[in-house]
Amino acid sequence: MTLTETSVMPAETGVPVVPVRQLSEVTDAELARYAKLIYRRTGIRVPPQKKTLLSNRVRRRLRETGIQSFAAYHDHLKQLRPNDPEWDAFLQEITTHETYLFRDEGQWEWFRRSYMPQVAAEARSGRRQRSLRIWSAACSTGDEAHTAACCIAASLPNHGQWQIRIVGTDIGSGAVEQAKAALFGERAMKLVPASYRKSYFGKAKDADVWQARPVLTEMITFRQHNLLDPLRERPFDVVFLKNVLIYFAPESKQQVMENLRSMIRPGGLLVSGPAEGIADLVKDYVRLQTWLHQRPLP
Repeated sequence: MTLTETSVMPAETGVPVVPVRQLSEVTDAELARYAKLIYRRTGIRVPPQKKTLLSNRVRRRLRETGIQSFAAYHDHLKQLRPNDPEWDAFLQEITTHETYLFRDEGQWEWFRRSYMPQVAAEARSGRRQRSLRIWSAACSTGDEAHTAACCIAASLPNHGQWQIRIVGTDIGSGAVEQAKAALFGERAMKLVPASYRKSYFGKAKDADVWQARPVLTEMITFRQHNLLDPLRERPFDVVFLKNVLIYFAPESKQQVMENLRSMIRPGGLLVSGPAEGIADLVKDYVRLQTWLHQRPLP
C-alpha cells in the first residue's frame, strides 16, 4: 500500500491546508465499512468492483477537508448528523448526476402525445378536475421535472387555468439547489426541440447556458428527500422513478417501492427506468409498457 503527500489549495478559500496523506486505494476492510455506512444512510449498495471508483471519489473529499486518511474520513462521517453539509458533499461525490432533458425520448413521446391528450380530454368531459400532480423522484439537477413542464406547457394551451404541481426531490441538497437555479448547459439541452427552446428557455448571461422561463419554473418545486423515508405529499397522478433503484440493495428497493405506492393515486402511473429491476415489486400493478405501470383502482 503506497502513501503520497500533497498540499492542496481549496477552490473557495484559496488558503493552503495541511498536506493530505492519500492512500492509493481503500483497503477491502475500509471498503466494507464505507459500504455499510452508505447503505445505512441511502440504501445504495457499493459492490466490491466499485473499489477504485469509491477511492477516487473519497480522495476528493480528503483534499477538500484536509483529513489525512480514508479511515479518518469514514470516522468523521460516522459521527456527523445526516444533515451536515459534509454528508451532502460526500453524497454528491459518490452518486451519479449524469442526466439531460428529454432523456428516454420514447417515454416523453408517450407523455406528450398520449397521456397529456388523455388528461385534457378527461377534463373537458368532466371526468377529472383541471389538476395534475407529478413527482420527479431522485430528480438530480431538475432536467426531468423541467422536461415534464415543457410537455405540459406544449400540450395544454390553457395550462394557466389548471392546478399543476410538479415536485422534484433528491437526496443531495447540492443537486436540489442546482435544480432550483433552472440553468442548463448545451449538453443537457441536446434533445430539446427547437420550438421548445424558443418558447420555454432563454439564454443566460453565459452564452452556453439556458435559463428555464417562468412558464416552466412556476409549475415546479424542488426539495431534499431520501427515498427511504415517506414523502409528506398528497398522492400523484404520475411518478417518475428512473435510473436510481439499480443502485439499491433488494431490501432498500422494496422499502422505496412501499413508500412510493402510497404516493401514487389509484389509477395513477409509475414511469420507471429501463433497467430498474422492479418487476417483482409491481406485480399487482397493471403493466402498460415495460417501463409504465398503473396502480389498480380499488
